[in-house]
Amino acid sequence: QVQLVESGGGLVQAGGSLRLSCAAAGSISSINRMAWYRQAPGKQREFVALVTSGTTNYRDSVKGRFTISRDNAKNTVYLQMNSLKPEDTGVYYCNMFVGLNDYWGQGTQVTVSS
Repeated sequence: QVQLVESGGGLVQAGGSLRLSCAAAGSISSINRMAWYRQAPGKQREFVALVTSGTTNYRDSVKGRFTISRDNAKNTVYLQMNSLKPEDTGVYYCNMFVGLNDYWGQGTQVTVSS
């Protein structure tokens, strides 16, 4: 069993920055894909960014503002969020594909005030 523990959410003014972290603990063989998703109130969960061993990918609305990175030694994925906008508000979830299984974190709230 694998547990994902997120941290780093909070309240920030528009234009500010936050850094999210998500650490995996438990029986970990290999982590193929690490990603972040978010869900705004009343909306469906949406993809934000992912990182594999050699590539990164972002949704268009965060390109140039968000950076995803990983520390394999710590089984941790990060999301550096700069130039935050009110529309970035939501619960952010980390997602990891470990071995043959998909795991989700509990979510961390990000609120951007205008």
